[in-house]
Amino acid sequence: MSSRTKWIILLALGGLVGAVIIFSAGIAVGRAYAEIEDDLSGLDRILSQTRTPPPTGTAYPVPTPSDEIGALFEPFWASWEIVHEEFVDQPVDDVELMRGAIRGMLDSLGDQHTTYMDPDEYMQANIPLNGSYEGIGAWVDPDAEYLTIVSPMKDSPAERAGLKPGDEIIAVDGEDMTGVDGNIVIRRVLGPAGTTVRLTIRREGEPELFDVEIVRERITIPSIESEMLEGDIAYIHLLQFGTDTTDDLRATLSTLMAQNPRGLILDLRLNGGGFLTTAIEVASEFISEGVIMVEQFGDGSEEIYEADPGGLATEIPLVVLVNGGSASASEIVAGAIQDYERGLLVGETTFGKGSVQNWIALPGENGAVRVTIARWYTPFGRQIHQIGLIPDVEIIPTDEDIEADRDVQLEKAIELLTTSGGSSED
Repeated sequence: MSSRTKWIILLALGGLVGAVIIFSAGIAVGRAYAEIEDDLSGLDRILSQTRTPPPTGTAYPVPTPSDEIGALFEPFWASWEIVHEEFVDQPVDDVELMRGAIRGMLDSLGDQHTTYMDPDEYMQANIPLNGSYEGIGAWVDPDAEYLTIVSPMKDSPAERAGLKPGDEIIAVDGEDMTGVDGNIVIRRVLGPAGTTVRLTIRREGEPELFDVEIVRERITIPSIESEMLEGDIAYIHLLQFGTDTTDDLRATLSTLMAQNPRGLILDLRLNGGGFLTTAIEVASEFISEGVIMVEQFGDGSEEIYEADPGGLATEIPLVVLVNGGSASASEIVAGAIQDYERGLLVGETTFGKGSVQNWIALPGENGAVRVTIARWYTPFGRQIHQIGLIPDVEIIPTDEDIEADRDVQLEKAIELLTTSGGSSED
């Protein structure tokens, strides 16, 4: 593969903003599972899966002008001149016209995962994969009327300052944010560690707006949560496939396996992905050998990814929790585990993201283009794009379960490992 395909992206969904955690410009966005059931289509999401950090300084050839190309672009330049001469609101923004032209070109390909990211979107997409950023540490919703706190991160400046779910950011450093796009507001909240930002908050039940001053810090985005559950069951919730996930997972497995658990639950629910190499490394902790996934390119060539040796949990009885928010890297891991019957998949059908994208930074800090370059297949040749992985044991939470904050999928996983040792029989 050429150097420009080194940053491979399994773009996690052109339709899942509400279904997973979205990290927007250093403040992550999340929604409760109860709120996302109806949001699994029609929305673009930012999270993606990549292999390595994006290339910088890469030059791409520009077609040499020719009579044919000149004739082809005559309507474009004619339209450009018409807009500059005839449009009622002058002057027009040439940069926005250029970016809009790129969006239109990529949209014309008819592939929901081949898109243009402007500089803000590009920065936002990279933050969760980098594992840390400088800001206040809160999950937020940028699509509400005002940038809204979904939840402060544990032990973050936002939590210590007393921000609560539902708080709306009305102003930043005294500047009114009414009518300002939430993603722009996020950039105002971001800033170097050690600096202070003043947020004007509207809170339900409070009669007046009030100000909160928060000292920004370097925030580490968690990739793993773990604990020992009842019945000596080890539990790992993998939140993303980022730069530190493999090391975090191995450290977590070392700690949990030392306690001699009878079984292990790997929770991939609402995990929309991360780095491709991380997906292979994560799968390798549970699968001792063999193919993990296969990429197939447009010319028919393939690239095969096999398990890395030395996995720490290749024999323990295993259950993997999945749902409609499990995508791309999560589906690579879950698909390999299911193909090899290494463990049971419990929950709901996964999202179905089976294509591979390459992110290419554009010159002049004008964002990036992501373009579909391949399809990927499970070890046994399954193509799950727009189909998803069907769980071995389907468990769909009811409204009553959600209202009662009851995790019936996790309960079923514990039951399976406690009663059958994680065998493939229900």
